[in-house]
Amino acid sequence: MENKRLTEILTAEEISLAQHCLDFARKEGADGVRITLSKSLMNLIGLLNGEVDKTAHALDRSMQLQLFVDGIFGTFSSNSLEREGLEAFIKEAIGTVRMLEADSCRTLPAPERLVKNARDGKELELYDDTIELLSAQKRRELALSSMAWPRKDALEKGFRLIAEEGEYSDSVFDSLTLDSQGLYARHTETSFEIGYETTVEDSAGNHLSSYWWDASPLLKDLKLESCAETALRRAAAQIGTQSVPGGKYTLVVDSECASKLLTPVLNALGGFALQQKNSFLLDSLGKKLFPEYLTITDRPLTKGQTGCRLFDSEGVATADMPIIENGVIKTYFLNTYIANKMEVPPTIEDATRVVVQPVGECNTLEDVLAQIGDGILVTGFNGGNSNPATGNFSYGIEGFLIKNGRREHPVREMLITGDFLTLWNNLRLAARDARPCMSKLIPTLAFDKVDVSA
Repeated sequence: MENKRLTEILTAEEISLAQHCLDFARKEGADGVRITLSKSLMNLIGLLNGEVDKTAHALDRSMQLQLFVDGIFGTFSSNSLEREGLEAFIKEAIGTVRMLEADSCRTLPAPERLVKNARDGKELELYDDTIELLSAQKRRELALSSMAWPRKDALEKGFRLIAEEGEYSDSVFDSLTLDSQGLYARHTETSFEIGYETTVEDSAGNHLSSYWWDASPLLKDLKLESCAETALRRAAAQIGTQSVPGGKYTLVVDSECASKLLTPVLNALGGFALQQKNSFLLDSLGKKLFPEYLTITDRPLTKGQTGCRLFDSEGVATADMPIIENGVIKTYFLNTYIANKMEVPPTIEDATRVVVQPVGECNTLEDVLAQIGDGILVTGFNGGNSNPATGNFSYGIEGFLIKNGRREHPVREMLITGDFLTLWNNLRLAARDARPCMSKLIPTLAFDKVDVSA
């Protein structure tokens, strides 16, 4: 019976309680109400140097209430889901809202924008019922099968494996959003994750560390066996670091870390940054600011893929759509409140499954390296920052010097500087190797004429 409950993380009783709270808030004087009820169950096994180091089992649930009372808005949350206690909580919350300042921009979304097809939560096929069959012993076996420890052959390769720390976890998340306009929007998903951080020692006694991870809503797609090996290989690859002179380089950015260069662009299209005039893409809608061959889309309706959603936190229906199309900015991300403040039509509040379309004829990282010939491959970023208002950035990098399409030697403690508009207009290649475990499907990228300093 315990495993059977996993198929319905939110019980019928809890859903009925959420509906009761919505009706009760209306009866107590709220003009509009949105309630989000969420519940999650997580199991984790931690590994250290070939042994189980820790286990965890956590069940969380909460209810968030957003109340619109006499033109005033307030948001509240509770982890206690007991009927009489929630009624008292709602009465007090409504009283608190009435003491706040009115804000006419705070409204529920227009009813016609709300999702209509998220009834059972499993429409996007993100729930893997395999999780119902996982016992504690089976989870332990899955975790232990992913290790690289002890790897005695590492000494033959010029290093020693001295530490390997890993975590396996699986979880179920279920949420239901209701509002006083009749919204009923449910989202249910499972997640299976594996991650390792590995430290090696070279012949000179230097310690070098790296990581790798994978995740999937479906257990069959989780790459358990290769995770620790990849972390080990990435750590050992740093042996023999050398410096390189500063200058302008072709920069190849591995798909594992390429989001560092796209996320600030997406953030600059977000409503809060735009409304606060803290965006380097202010007044850019419909303008061609990027190269014609750059197209970036949001595909939140792709079944079975990480990051996909039928609706945002307001219950507004998502849709597959272009973000940047042939270099032209096609959308901002504006929730109802920000759109009202800016006096423009609302969209959705954020992109959830970002896809960068290929540029050039490269399938893999190795294809990109072969095409660029000489440059620097970035496998990680170390600190730095960017200015959201100007788009200027300065990031520390580590990776490899590339000669004739091959890794010459590792480099680190280098710095790249520039601005995002110039950087993306110098995009040369985008491969077809985005990692499906990420919500931003950003492949290996190559940029020309990037300023690099030691």
